[in-house]
Amino acid sequence: MPNPPTTESLDARIAAAVQTVRQPRPKRVRPIVLIGAGGIVRAAHLPAYEKAGFPVISLMDQDGDKAAALAAERRIPHACGSIAEAVRFAPRDAIFDVAVPASQLVHILPQLPDSVTVLIQKPMGETLQEARIIRDLCRSKGFTAAVNFSLRYSPNNLAVAALASSGLLGEIHDIEVQTSTYTPWHLWTFLATSPRLEILYHSIHYFDLIRSWLGNPKSVYARTVKNPHTANLAATKTIAILDYGNSKRVFIATNHNHNFGPEHQHSFVQWEGLKGGARITMGVNLDYPKGKTDTAEYAERGSDAPRWHDIPVSGNNFPDAFMGTMGALQCFAEGSISTLPSHFEDAFQTMALVEALYRSSELPGEPLPLD
Repeated sequence: MPNPPTTESLDARIAAAVQTVRQPRPKRVRPIVLIGAGGIVRAAHLPAYEKAGFPVISLMDQDGDKAAALAAERRIPHACGSIAEAVRFAPRDAIFDVAVPASQLVHILPQLPDSVTVLIQKPMGETLQEARIIRDLCRSKGFTAAVNFSLRYSPNNLAVAALASSGLLGEIHDIEVQTSTYTPWHLWTFLATSPRLEILYHSIHYFDLIRSWLGNPKSVYARTVKNPHTANLAATKTIAILDYGNSKRVFIATNHNHNFGPEHQHSFVQWEGLKGGARITMGVNLDYPKGKTDTAEYAERGSDAPRWHDIPVSGNNFPDAFMGTMGALQCFAEGSISTLPSHFEDAFQTMALVEALYRSSELPGEPLPLD
């Protein structure tokens, strides 16, 4: 029987698997018209586009002064306070990046010209009903559109996907997501009145990521609850199980008010396969919005002395994953790639999963048979 691979050879196989990982990039970069000047634009969209060399030529916000101030700070040529002005200024090949609260999407998208290319900030509306309206708008207006599910393009997830493609993981039979952190919800003022919070605005990334690996689950079990320390907000703690049959375990557990210092805070996705396991940390959650460095690790199954090996990762979710969502959309629009993973049709299925989770949370559990 051959000897197990040495540490050096395994590290070399890992390095070879991830060396070709790149964010998608179009052959010809198109100009971007940004709609929205909130925190996510400042923290992720603009840094990503600056790093990628994607030119933002216009910035619009309903607060015109806010748009003007941010445009001046980031040397964006034009700022405006209305959709109509943004549309008038946009060249024919512009990408409209709509980075606004979900409740505004159904009002903004109808104002965009037919047949344009649009990147829509997640979630795709606040309810499945709104998601249907947005999907139908995208269809009827002929949009080339994607939803900004950026975790798919996080460099550490791309690295793990590269390992899976090279055969180092084997068939995936277990995915576990855990986040126990302190999230400063007050930074998003619109969430104070949102009837849905944790699943819709945070864990939706995890559910979409799982769909990207395993497809749609057969069914779901979920409970999302409020936290007494943020009693004015909707539910911010969630536990969910996704049913992929009797041979796979998939679950998500989140707690956003673990405010006891950083020692036991964690935020990770973990995969187990027949040949190996992988784990990524989501550093942005551990000290939001500054964040910590994202990491990725791999362990081979079956070796005499298994240990975790660092996976080389270039970049972080913020801002690099936002380069990926925009880059993929531009590539798809120009025809240099034939599929768009975050296409609005696929994003609608993630919204259907979210709706199922909320419905499950409202159902009673099985009572104990004490009689």
